[in-house]
Amino acid sequence: MTQIKKLLAWFHSKPKDLVWRELILILKFYGYEELPPGKTGGSRIKFADHEKRIISLHKPHPTPIVKSYVIDQIITTLKENGKIKND
Repeated sequence: MTQIKKLLAWFHSKPKDLVWRELILILKFYGYEELPPGKTGGSRIKFADHEKRIISLHKPHPTPIVKSYVIDQIITTLKENGKIKND
């Protein structure tokens, strides 16, 4: 099993210790790229796919651990956008 496939399987298990850099790899796998920050900067980061569908997230701080509700929201969005199949 490749490293990304292991990461995706782990992501779908809704881990409690997923870190921001791993989430970025997952979003890139699904075709999302980070958009440049706006004028105010801040911790809100936006990602868009080639169809311009946006996922807007707060970068976690001070620790890089992604909250479980954020993982749930991302999985739901990926399903709605047809990136992953519904269970």
